[in-house]
Amino acid sequence: MLTFREKVAYGLGDTASNIIFQTVMLFLTFFYTDIFGISPAVVGTMFLVVRIFDAVTDPLMGGIADRTHTRWGKFRPYLLWLALPFGAISVLAFTTPDFSPQGKVIYAYVTYAALMLAYTAINIPYSALGGVLTDKPEERVSVQSYRFVFGMLGGLLVTACTLPLVGYFGQGDQALGYQMTIGVLSIFGVILFLLCFAGTKERITPPKSQRTSIRGDLQSLWQNDQWRVLSVAALILLTGMVLRSTLAIYYVKYFLGREDWVTAFVTLGMVGNILGCACAQPLAKRVCKVRAYIALQLIAAVFCVLGFFVQPDQTLLAFGLYFVWCFFLQMATPLLWAKMADVVDYGHWKSGVRITGMVYSSIVFFIKMGLAIGGALGGWLLAYYGYQANTALSERTLQGIVLSFTLVPALASILVAWVMRWYTLNEARMENIQAEISARSA
Repeated sequence: MLTFREKVAYGLGDTASNIIFQTVMLFLTFFYTDIFGISPAVVGTMFLVVRIFDAVTDPLMGGIADRTHTRWGKFRPYLLWLALPFGAISVLAFTTPDFSPQGKVIYAYVTYAALMLAYTAINIPYSALGGVLTDKPEERVSVQSYRFVFGMLGGLLVTACTLPLVGYFGQGDQALGYQMTIGVLSIFGVILFLLCFAGTKERITPPKSQRTSIRGDLQSLWQNDQWRVLSVAALILLTGMVLRSTLAIYYVKYFLGREDWVTAFVTLGMVGNILGCACAQPLAKRVCKVRAYIALQLIAAVFCVLGFFVQPDQTLLAFGLYFVWCFFLQMATPLLWAKMADVVDYGHWKSGVRITGMVYSSIVFFIKMGLAIGGALGGWLLAYYGYQANTALSERTLQGIVLSFTLVPALASILVAWVMRWYTLNEARMENIQAEISARSA
């Protein structure tokens, strides 16, 4: 059994990651369009180009991590080595230089690409670390629950503090405010990554005789049918989730007409995320993880659809539906990441090769693709519906924001539930697989 202290230490790593991840999801599009001065269409294209490039590096990073050998293990050292560079690059991405419009676009491409590359280099090993802390399925759900509760606390910090700190540091200069705010949050993130490194231990290792290549790892991945199912589900899930998160600020500022409530709206959603993640472990003890995951996606879709019928003066109803959507959707998140560890075991059982880093990084590749498509869709849909920053929007634009914020994410959740019908690694099957792996090792 893992100690409470180690679970907390592992969770702090996701607090650090989410300080940047949630900032990118919630504020970066708005920062680029309304502060930095780039058009929504350019932002959408940049997100797609950079995130596709970033996603391609994920399997490469997984392969590198699998072949890393240090006295600290394969995955933990990257938390130590990359914490400070990651924090510094985060500040650069939210810095507004006095460049020409073309120069600003180039600067945004370079710094955003560097930020995503640094995020990959530290987050892939961190994610894989969760798969080598324990081999017990119930403990895996518990570890991921701690991870995402603490991760969402990082998100709560971002949602509750970002805009107030921007105002405090900027004193009317929002560009300076964003730069200083990200600087403070990045210092905090660096400290948390180091605490995660110090408080965890790798316990599961590949067979000593294992010798693999990147090409062989990729072949083993493709033979893993459960990996394919999980990868497709992750791609669709993140597309809908990121689209909705990206448009949340626009929904509150323009459709509800309450710019002063943006912080409250996204913060309430983050509280729903935290409570949902905390409920994942009790749910997994009582219900099959696979059936529970499918049901949660369908429930989240229902609340998205209901949001389509909210009127601008029904502010409290809009807040309530967003909170409940976050609660049910994020209750499924620890279950998804626990399944990744099960997919590693399944691949080991099926092929005799254990490639923890490659499995995690390749699924994160599809998560990043969803991040790219969702972010790009946000910018493109805003441009398609005629969005112009800081102006009175037409009825067509407002309706486009509402449709994109509600019905499109609902469709994504329904598709995820449909795809997961082919996922077969329930508790009983995993017990048999792990018993066979143990017998072979003996």
